[in-house]
Amino acid sequence: MIEAPWRRSEVSIFVPTQPATDRSGIGAIARRLRSHVEHLATTIGERNVFRPEGLAATRDYIAAEWRRQGYDVTLQSYELGGLSCANIEVERDGAIRRDHVVLLGAHYDSVEGSPGANDNASGVAALLELSRLFATERPSCTVRFVAFVNEEPPFFLTRHQGSRVYAEEARARGDDIRLMLSLETIGCYRQNRDSQNYPPPFGLFYPDRGNFLAFVADFRSRRAMRDFAALFRKSSAFPLKHVATFRWVPGVAWSDHLSFWRMGYRAIMVTDTAFYRYPFYHTAEDTAEKLAYPELAEVTLGLFGAVRMIGEGGFLR
Repeated sequence: MIEAPWRRSEVSIFVPTQPATDRSGIGAIARRLRSHVEHLATTIGERNVFRPEGLAATRDYIAAEWRRQGYDVTLQSYELGGLSCANIEVERDGAIRRDHVVLLGAHYDSVEGSPGANDNASGVAALLELSRLFATERPSCTVRFVAFVNEEPPFFLTRHQGSRVYAEEARARGDDIRLMLSLETIGCYRQNRDSQNYPPPFGLFYPDRGNFLAFVADFRSRRAMRDFAALFRKSSAFPLKHVATFRWVPGVAWSDHLSFWRMGYRAIMVTDTAFYRYPFYHTAEDTAEKLAYPELAEVTLGLFGAVRMIGEGGFLR
């Protein structure tokens, strides 16, 4: 994908000199991630308003995990045709600037007809592991974790999408969200040639192996994306590509970060590129054994190290 070098935004993230994140325990992280994905995609399975029991079981599972980690859980509930739906939120207060918020989010529903292992149990699993890591780590600025409901059709791009409900209320409250990270379909990594596709003409500039993590932004979030990518690379050697481009490019705006763009917040989609790489996207074959858990663990640990460095010696401004 192509970046537009003539575009600029006002956000800057301080990039400290710090060694890479300690990788000890990476195997345990991979096992916890797999356990979360298997519970969501296999034990619970399809989870959406057409399977409300699955949606409720997933909400309860996430809330219970966060309580087990020591967090106070907040539910943002709203009604849809008599069905109660809820976004789920916890946060770790910043030690220096509590009013500056970095928000990590992932949607916990799956598309109709799919158990949703990669889309998006992978994102939820990483969200739960990141919150666990931060439970004993005091960040400089506040880190907020949100599991969003109703990202998938028929609610995507509507006022009933969970992240839109959340972002609108956050803006109305005046929440100072300096950066939003949308963890969207992050569990597929493939080493073979021609395992990665792109919309034209991006394939001319990016690799044909789907072995990398991608950061995707609109032009307004470009500077924040590039600065956060620098933090990730300081924290991890995992392959990373990033792009700031037009929202109308297929896939670029297809997750919860769009809701935050619309409310004027800077946001980045963190993804394995979904249907450009993963052949089981939005199918009944999106099952837990398809995911690459060692790589997902590396990605999760890299994100932890990068978020931990935000604000050390400087702040989002």
